[in-house]
Amino acid sequence: MKRRTFLKAVPAYTVLASAAAGIAQKARTSSSPALKAIKLPPPETDGGTSVLAALKARRTNRNVSEKKLPPQMLSNLLWAAFGVNRLEGAQRGRTGRTAASASNSQEIDLYVALPEGVYLYEADPHRLSPVAAGDFRARSGRRAAATAPVNIFYVVDIAKYKEAPFQEPGLKIPEVQKSYYYAATGLIAGNVFLFVASQGLAAWFHNCEKQKTAKEFKLRPDQHVLFAQTVGYPA
Repeated sequence: MKRRTFLKAVPAYTVLASAAAGIAQKARTSSSPALKAIKLPPPETDGGTSVLAALKARRTNRNVSEKKLPPQMLSNLLWAAFGVNRLEGAQRGRTGRTAASASNSQEIDLYVALPEGVYLYEADPHRLSPVAAGDFRARSGRRAAATAPVNIFYVVDIAKYKEAPFQEPGLKIPEVQKSYYYAATGLIAGNVFLFVASQGLAAWFHNCEKQKTAKEFKLRPDQHVLFAQTVGYPA
């Protein structure tokens, strides 16, 4: 090919190459379907054992089966953990939840790691919103937890203290904030333990990997990963 002919042909080659690259990229994207929001079935608010029986049965069980939880069980679990149990809480203008928080700030977010991806539990519409596709259960930091059907990551959102209906002074003090969000996490984790005990499930509360998890879960600087809790059927 002559030099002049080649130079005239270069733009066409460039267009074809770009088109081919675009098609290849589209093919790669379509081969990994994006996560979709999961609309949870309405929670069942009765049944199970009594509170006293659940307290008696409550324990840490690290032997968790890989068996998947049915949608209704997952729905009930998340509602029991930190779902909406009344349309108006103690502080007006905000729903009440199954676990208390400082000034009803509701500063703890539940990031739920399932085999196909990570979701954020949105209590008001009672659904799981997609965060990241892929299996991140191993970020819970425990080998046995990596194959369990559900890993709940407790993430504090410091910005929510500014949105609390009642602005008591402690909400602005970092050390006091820390005591608040650790207490809030414990209250939610306690709900999970009681629900698990009432349903014959297994659960354990533990530390987790934080730096990579924060990046992979696309957290903001004022969000921090605290702990994880693994839930499933007993192995």
